[in-house]
Amino acid sequence: MGDFLHSFFDIHQILHVLPTLLGEGLRNTLIIASLSLLLGLTAGLLLSMLLIATRWWLRAPARIYVDIFRGLPAIVTVSIIGIGLPSADIRPFGESPMGYAILAIGLINAAYIAEIFRSGIQSVPVGQMEAGRSLGMSHLTTLMLIVVPQGIRNVLPALANQFIIAVKESSLVYLLGLAVGERELYFIAQQAQAVSYNSSSFVAAGLVYIAFTVPLTHLVNRFDRRMREGKRPTVADEPVGKEPLTPVGAGMEAGA
Repeated sequence: MGDFLHSFFDIHQILHVLPTLLGEGLRNTLIIASLSLLLGLTAGLLLSMLLIATRWWLRAPARIYVDIFRGLPAIVTVSIIGIGLPSADIRPFGESPMGYAILAIGLINAAYIAEIFRSGIQSVPVGQMEAGRSLGMSHLTTLMLIVVPQGIRNVLPALANQFIIAVKESSLVYLLGLAVGERELYFIAQQAQAVSYNSSSFVAAGLVYIAFTVPLTHLVNRFDRRMREGKRPTVADEPVGKEPLTPVGAGMEAGA
């Protein structure tokens, strides 16, 4: 029991690595997750437009992209982008692995976000499109100004969950060998474990992940629940001085 506690819950090792985790590690984890999500939102919205296109030659490339990046394990995608591109002398981000990490996680997010946007857009009633067209708006204008904003509102909780997933997937970029100052949570814990041969640094990293993701998960679930339930009417919402409506036929029954 003593060896187990020393290996996983060594308080000295946890306190030693925790400042680096909270400073450098958490900062870079959030940078990678936020920028990759921004890339995923931009590319995902474009892909979702193609997925709902009426012409098959527009849908086909988007469907192939989504199927490939959803079918590949995330660790394979990170390796192809972060290790494969530089080894092929394709270096859009120079020698820094941070750019490749953001690109890899962003391309993965784009595939999932495209399906999220597609389902949200297709959940908007068809009458919204017909109403816009009846006002003289073009199909694209109606889609961008009326249908897409409503569809995005429907999937906001799912997008927030995707950010949580991006935070956790950022741990895979340790494969790229981030430099000091660019390291994320897992990479810092791994380096500390390699020096001390003690797994308490992994426990410390896990605690930081949990402290960030669990409250955010509950917040997203609460937001999702409130959106589904809507605003419940209260007494204050009732019009003042207005009598309740009498059901149709009630007066006839009373007279009878």
